[in-house]
Amino acid sequence: MTVVCPEGHTSQATDYCDVCGTPIPAGAGAASSGGSAAPGSVATGTGASGGAPAAPAEGSAGPVTCPNCGDVSPADSLFCENCGYDFTTGTPAPPPPPTSGLDLGDLDATQPAIGSVAGAGAASAGSAPVPVGTPSGEPAGSASVASAPVSAGVPGPAGAPASAGVPAPAPSPDGGGLAAPPVPGDEAWVAEIWVDPDWYAHERPEDPMPSAGLPGLVTLRQRSLLVGRPSRSRGIHPDIDCGSDPGVSRRHCQLTTDGQRWWVEDLGSSNGTFVAAAGDPLPDSPLNQGVRREIEENDRVFLGAWTRLVIRKALPGEA
Repeated sequence: MTVVCPEGHTSQATDYCDVCGTPIPAGAGAASSGGSAAPGSVATGTGASGGAPAAPAEGSAGPVTCPNCGDVSPADSLFCENCGYDFTTGTPAPPPPPTSGLDLGDLDATQPAIGSVAGAGAASAGSAPVPVGTPSGEPAGSASVASAPVSAGVPGPAGAPASAGVPAPAPSPDGGGLAAPPVPGDEAWVAEIWVDPDWYAHERPEDPMPSAGLPGLVTLRQRSLLVGRPSRSRGIHPDIDCGSDPGVSRRHCQLTTDGQRWWVEDLGSSNGTFVAAAGDPLPDSPLNQGVRREIEENDRVFLGAWTRLVIRKALPGEA
């Protein structure tokens, strides 16, 4: 059985909408076999020219269809949650910032396996390594040659060490130098997901807050992680799932790291991403979209109606 939420979306769940997370009142009408929206919803789109911003008719409470990507956003939305289109001015979202060394991908994927470059170094375990890209002023047999990364002008696997069996740091994606090393030793990072009553009182949402207890714990295994709420219909599966909080957008914010420091970047969320140090007053100003903010040791990240994130090193047995 499917029902239609107050925003006009068809949902398999009967308590909260699968698409926008809006609570579905008891006794809501079932969706028709043709998948039409609930009575009273307003279908919107572009004008004849195709460039005018889409907005619901005056006095309506229906969803808004983005003329840029075709995604449906809740009524009264100022921006499209999917592409960031500005419904007020009719302008698309600014292009994303250029890729930098902070977007480092998977921690494991960027590290070459030990001994994976056969024939790049010595012909056998006991033979001397073959120098590659040796500077003119450095002796060919110096010890530093064996640990130096392969020169960018020499064909070979990216990030391969000069000798087999000696791993080297991986280069950054834009080729601008070596990426920061991973966390030394066996240390790992985790994210605590808290239900924060103080943030709930600060935001004053209409949805009831769940019971506050011990935090959820997520091990951070990648250098770039999506924070948000999952959507089966849109194929969104965030690394840090805040699905119980209806104030969190599907693609709310992104966490990135160089192995020792962490950054947070808002992805154009509906309700914003906020950062404040522990003990400071709750923040009122959200982060600017597309601008990375470093997370200091005592910082807390607030989002949605009641969610607080804490990024820290894992304790023994947590990862």
